[in-house]
Amino acid sequence: MGSDEGALVRLWREKRGEAEPEDLSGNLVVQLGAATENLNRAWYARNTGRRVTDVQRRVKHSAIPWMAATLDGIVEGTEAVFEAKFMLPWSFSEDAAAEKYMAQVQHNMWVTHLRSSVLSIITGGGKWVEITIPMDPLYLSMLVSAEKKFWRCVQSSETPHLINAEPPRPRIEAVRIVDMSASNSWAEFAALFRNTRNAFLDHERAKSELKALMPEDAREAIGHGVKARRSKSGAVSFDVLETEATRWPRPWPRRRPRSSIRKSRSRQSSAPAGRGTASAASAMRRSPAVSTSCARHWGSTRLPPYRRPPSIRPPAWSI
Repeated sequence: MGSDEGALVRLWREKRGEAEPEDLSGNLVVQLGAATENLNRAWYARNTGRRVTDVQRRVKHSAIPWMAATLDGIVEGTEAVFEAKFMLPWSFSEDAAAEKYMAQVQHNMWVTHLRSSVLSIITGGGKWVEITIPMDPLYLSMLVSAEKKFWRCVQSSETPHLINAEPPRPRIEAVRIVDMSASNSWAEFAALFRNTRNAFLDHERAKSELKALMPEDAREAIGHGVKARRSKSGAVSFDVLETEATRWPRPWPRRRPRSSIRKSRSRQSSAPAGRGTASAASAMRRSPAVSTSCARHWGSTRLPPYRRPPSIRPPAWSI
């Protein structure tokens, strides 16, 4: 469990007696946590009205002799495992704190056979936070399995390896009132919520009315671009049918009727020759590369009839 394999190997060597325990006297955060532990318990009792007992009590598991825990205390009345912590303010969040100490509090609950735990956290920014974490049976089963495997490695001299298991997200009690006026994302979606609320209410009202209009013995009802379908359990779902207007937003150009085509051809045939010559001249001015034959061709209003070329037979050779 965790992500620091070096710390796991170092703990394995300590349990085997091959290395001395790590000296934490120079770790300022650890020393601040030790120095504020009594203050933490007193502050917790002052804000919650519950006293903490069994301070620094060492407990062994009733069925596993090598499994033990040293408790910061037990909350009187609720019988919850108490853990006093100190965290730096710029890296603090309730989710991150619960994830960091999840394995420790679940282990302590397993050893003491208690069902809940409390994290009492003091930050360097002068803030105190209480987080309640219940026992998670699924995560606890993986944790105990990993601890048993680690102890087998201690006894067999086999080097342990990390086991990837994500800690569960704690169910944090909602007790705060937060002002979200400074959040741009909140402002964006709040405006979208206000603008679409009336449309949503109309949509829900239309669904209920359509359900009431659908006959009881009807499996499907179709009309005006809406399709209602009744499932075997009796639930009615709606779909929007694709219509011609939605399929082609820009309709195709309408074809001219044959009568108008005949009339335009007859007008072209009765037009004077000068109009065709003028149009050919203007076309030649627009495109100088047009040849004289093309100009003559444009000058004529109608194409000449197709004439089949004469067949050429090879001469008969006589020997």
